[in-house]
Amino acid sequence: MGKVVTFGEIMGRLTPPGFLRFRQAMPGQLEVTFAGSEANVAASLAMFGGRACFVTALPRNAVADACVCALRGLGIDTSRVLRTDEGRLGLYFLETGANQRPSQVIYDREGSAISRTPAGAYGWKDIFADADWFHVSGITPAISRLAAEAALAALKEARDRGLTVSCDLNFRKKLWRWDPDTPPRELAERTMRQVLPFVDLVIANEEDAADVLSIKAEDTDVEAGKLAVDRYPEVARAIAGQFPNVTKVGITLRESISASHNNWGAMLYDAADDAAYFAPTRDGRYEPYAVRNIVDRVGAGDSFAAGLIYSFTTPELSDPAAAVSFATAASCLAHSISGDTNFSSRAEVEALMGGSGAGRVVR
Repeated sequence: MGKVVTFGEIMGRLTPPGFLRFRQAMPGQLEVTFAGSEANVAASLAMFGGRACFVTALPRNAVADACVCALRGLGIDTSRVLRTDEGRLGLYFLETGANQRPSQVIYDREGSAISRTPAGAYGWKDIFADADWFHVSGITPAISRLAAEAALAALKEARDRGLTVSCDLNFRKKLWRWDPDTPPRELAERTMRQVLPFVDLVIANEEDAADVLSIKAEDTDVEAGKLAVDRYPEVARAIAGQFPNVTKVGITLRESISASHNNWGAMLYDAADDAAYFAPTRDGRYEPYAVRNIVDRVGAGDSFAAGLIYSFTTPELSDPAAAVSFATAASCLAHSISGDTNFSSRAEVEALMGGSGAGRVVR
């Protein structure tokens, strides 16, 4: 596969052990890892055997050094990570939910290095010189005005150089605060409508299109975990209709029965053929994975995005049906792994695609 460049913020992730609540775990120890949407995508690509370069801005200190080392240890190219004297390493705190208690995320990322770094500091022409694909998410332009400008500059340069571009809408209602005169959802829609004209592959979850583009799947109640799966081709068709440059739309379909039990599947819409492909399927019918004992669901959507990118840059997986099957299987496995990084290999994903989902010990 060719080289994939991803751009976004990476943070320290602090989590109580197991399913403890912060009040139970603190004072005490928290588990610290590093995570962020685009970094998660790069990590999955590297785990599949692909070439991934992650671009971000980080401060010059020992904790950020450890972050870069962790990325490099996963096989990610970190040569384009910008080190700066402006800003800090952002943090997020995760309290993992169970059964009927939902997970909770607390952000502490104000003033992070990427939020204070202007677009011209990165050197996008050099970054894209040997690249084939560029990926960014809606989280990056939500961080700050400067980060939004940097994302747009990168998208324009990637388009000018003929790279394939993907964007995960990734709406985060706790972000999008950098324009105090504009409510978060309005700011998100205004900004992302500037982003999407440069995008080939749009990726979203079951509610992102409604939150970001005001395109809603009829007969669906996401909060209640009830999805009208057959209405999502209409959502994808509407996105492609509003942005003619968009050739494909991938949407993950999560039915939340509880924090520990989700049904998980996805759809890929191919605008050229006006055709929708669902995964997983059994006897030609859509039948989502039943994930009944979730270890960690954070980062599953990033694993799906990585699965699509890897498939479309790997000839034997590039057929739309194969691509969505691979991406959905990869993101299903991510639910079984603690942390944002999907430590699943291509062989493990293909085994699940082939029906090996019983979890038997491999000897």
